[in-house]
Amino acid sequence: MPLFDMPLEELRVYCPPRAEPPDFDAFWESTMADARAFALDPRFEAAAEDFATLDVFDVSFSGFNGDRIKAWYMKPRGAAGPLPGLVEYIGYGGGRGFPLEWLAFPSAGFAYLVMDTRGQGSSWRRGDTPDLPNGANPSQPGFMTQGVLDPQTYYYRRLYVDAARAVAALQARPEVDAARIAVTGGSQGGGLAIAVAGLLPAVKLCLADVPFLCHFRRAIDIAGRDPYQEIARYLAVHRDKIDTVYHTLSYFDGMNLAARMEARALFSVGIMDTVCPPSTVYAAYNHIRGEKEMREYYFNEHEGGGAQHLQEKVRFLRRHWSP
Repeated sequence: MPLFDMPLEELRVYCPPRAEPPDFDAFWESTMADARAFALDPRFEAAAEDFATLDVFDVSFSGFNGDRIKAWYMKPRGAAGPLPGLVEYIGYGGGRGFPLEWLAFPSAGFAYLVMDTRGQGSSWRRGDTPDLPNGANPSQPGFMTQGVLDPQTYYYRRLYVDAARAVAALQARPEVDAARIAVTGGSQGGGLAIAVAGLLPAVKLCLADVPFLCHFRRAIDIAGRDPYQEIARYLAVHRDKIDTVYHTLSYFDGMNLAARMEARALFSVGIMDTVCPPSTVYAAYNHIRGEKEMREYYFNEHEGGGAQHLQEKVRFLRRHWSP
């Protein structure tokens, strides 16, 4: 794949103005207050997994509107803590899958929760959480335009709340040090990590890999592949809804949430990424005001740094928090 976005020296300083609605903070304060009205009720049931070094739990907790959200929780076997905690979010179309797919971080000594993604988990990894407001079982994409004509009904309002509540579920574990909480994920998972770090000051580290859901206006213009192109196809039919759609998306844009992040950040970017173009990643990254690091993978696309970057993330966590 040849280079198609800005030159690297321009990407590193790209910080476009944010199109932010005046009630942005009020919208999210109200949304999170509504979520807290439902008892979190985290349930951890020991899972029948034959791992010699890890304890594994099948988890559920109350997310948006009290809907039950599934997750896996894993920790070093017998560890009593206090352990630093990490929540991972999943890429677009994927679900929580099986515990054996998530061994790296708990094996490195962290208390680790992997959140299932409501309504997804039918594209490349299975999921178990329906999107209850629609009565929808886990299904194929797309999700990008569900309820997109109103920020109150947009799919990602539900998902961002679920992601924030997952942090509270992890903090409920007695062996978890609630003052040492990190969030991570790739693509959609990276976008969710940015959102949660922007919404919850309790999050101290944010590790966002090739993040999605950032700088929507540019992403929809230049991304050559789905998921952003779902929105472009929608607007090609609903020609009179362009302003309405972009208004809704502004409440969910990673640029706006990154600007509110207090966590220390580690980002990654694929400079040849046509799914989440590098300029959209830098647009969010360059709005972070606190301490931050970027790992650039010049000849890589949406896979970013792969296993090499996973190693970078473990080192980053260990540098700041020894398990």
